[in-house]
Formats: sequence, C-alpha cells, structure tokens
Amino acid sequence: MTALYTFDIFCTLDGFGSYDEPGDWGGYWGKQGPEFLDRRLAALSEDQRLVLGANTYRQFVEILGPSPADSAYADPVNTRMMTMPITVVSSTLSAPLTWSNATLESGDAVEIVTRLKQESDVPLRSHGSLSLNRALMSAGLVDRLQVTIFPVLTGRTGADPIFHGAADYDLELIDSRTLDHNIQELIYHPTLHP
Repeated sequence: MTALYTFDIFCTLDGFGSYDEPGDWGGYWGKQGPEFLDRRLAALSEDQRLVLGANTYRQFVEILGPSPADSAYADPVNTRMMTMPITVVSSTLSAPLTWSNATLESGDAVEIVTRLKQESDVPLRSHGSLSLNRALMSAGLVDRLQVTIFPVLTGRTGADPIFHGAADYDLELIDSRTLDHNIQELIYHPTLHP
C-alpha cells in the first residue's frame, strides 16, 4: 500500500495563494482564529512527512528563521512545521539544509514522490509548493487536495494563483468544515478530467 499524499493549500476566495506589495494583509490574511489554529496544529501533529519544493522551503526559512529557537514566529503551528520530518525536492539547493530535520532529494519530482509514497510508513503532506504539486497532480500522485479558503478577495493585490496553468480536474468532496465562522476547509479527491 502506498502512503497518502495531501496537497494542502491556503487561498483567498478568488484563488490567490499570497499577495503583492502594497498589500498589508498579514499572515493568513489576518483572518485566523482559534478554531483554525487548533485545526492546523492537529493536522500537522499527526505522524507524517512534509514534502516541499525549493521555493517554498526557502520562503519558510526566510520568514520563520533557521530554527524554532531563532524564530520570531515560534507559535505551536510553526514550531511543529519546523521540526517535523521534511523532504525538500530541489535541483537548485545543496545539502546541508538550514532546518536540521529537512533532507534534500534532487531529481525528477514525480519519480521522487512515487518512491516516497511506496517507501513511507507515514502519510505525506505538502503545503504550498505550487509548481511541484501541479506536476504531482498531473501525474496522479495527489490523493487529497485540502484547500483552506480565507474570507477575502485580493483582486488588486493577489499573487500566486494556486491553480494557474494546472490541468482540468474533477473533484470529489471528501470533507468540509467551517472554522471560526468564515474560513472554509474543503478536502477533495482530484482526478484528471478526460
């Protein structure tokens, strides 16, 4: 049996994963509440391996810092993410990586994740890493697409449209919930649309 792979992404209602300057939204677009943060910590606290692309890993290290002890954002969610096992798929980074729990895999992402799914005894989760996960979805390697939609529209400042350039998919809704009265978490099983 292969390990379950979840592509976990945050976005605005209009489908952007981040925002450009002069946007002043802040982390989670300033909309996080206790239910969202508790749910996030619970999801990351399960035994699993995080899979990241090089750009996302670099951004996390830049924002969060080299270790939880040196982070200005060492809340329980970020601390857990910084300390869980991580595989970074990259042809541009070199070892050793900044986070001591991160290992580097160079080569074809589809081949790497196919092998990880076969060898891993824990589920795999990827947060962000848009181009990596679009390629994995096209290869049929993403078992779950977890989209957390924050209640904002960023038509003027939105950046990184999460599915820009992706193939067409049919989505089977597996689970949904509302957090803090206005954040939507939707979990789908994606399949390529014929």
